[in-house]
Amino acid sequence: MGAVHLTVSDLERSLAYYRSAIGLEVLEQPARRASLGTGATELLVLVEEPGARPALGHTGLYHFALLLPARRDLARWLAHAARDQVRLVGLSDHYASEAIYLGDPDGHGIEIYADRPRDVWEGQVWSRMTTQPLDVDDLLGELDDPASEPFDGLPEGTVMGHVHFKVAHVPETIEFYRDVLGFDLMAALGPQAAFLGAGGYHHHVGANTWESAGAEPPPPGSAALRHATIVLPSAEDRDALVQRLAAVGKEPADAPEGPLIRDPSGNALVLGHR
Repeated sequence: MGAVHLTVSDLERSLAYYRSAIGLEVLEQPARRASLGTGATELLVLVEEPGARPALGHTGLYHFALLLPARRDLARWLAHAARDQVRLVGLSDHYASEAIYLGDPDGHGIEIYADRPRDVWEGQVWSRMTTQPLDVDDLLGELDDPASEPFDGLPEGTVMGHVHFKVAHVPETIEFYRDVLGFDLMAALGPQAAFLGAGGYHHHVGANTWESAGAEPPPPGSAALRHATIVLPSAEDRDALVQRLAAVGKEPADAPEGPLIRDPSGNALVLGHR
């Protein structure tokens, strides 16, 4: 997955949050818009729309998930959050990964996580992926002294690990991401949630109906997901996918960032490439 684009109601407020609480750098800031990331890697784009209201109860973004390079990086981030009183909404052990959850000033969900070694979970995602309380003491044990561990922002090598959507219907979502786009179904929780990935990864895309069953996409003027980005290995792979989509009557629209498609719940996806 690539950069996630969001509408926010107050750009300066959001920039302050993403810099100080999350630890992202501002890469570019043209008028009413900002690109954030680590090093030269763009992870998030914020577009200001004054007065935009949170898109609660609608399909759209459940959370975007920033994958840190190592468990120690996650421990360092958690120590920073504790010292600086960053408000959290959850801390979970998913067997394949350890995750910390929070929300930005507009209600956009955020996950910051680190994967366990791939040989621990590969081939066992369906049977072993779970949600248990995070062992905070064990995680902070990665650090010599959590109270004084320096935090200078998220490390280079941080990537957009996955994007989790609120959808209207999970079976239709599985058909689209698996049968049309080509992801593998890695795990499912009946009709309520599904997790899909590529290359054996536990998931690049999550989908659930927990907050959106039967809901419509958010109305114009909402602080909402503008689009997520799916990154193909090459331009040839991206073009082949575009041709395949067109052949089944789902030809992407032209967008400034690249070909744009929508899933059955209206969530926008831009097709990019490395």
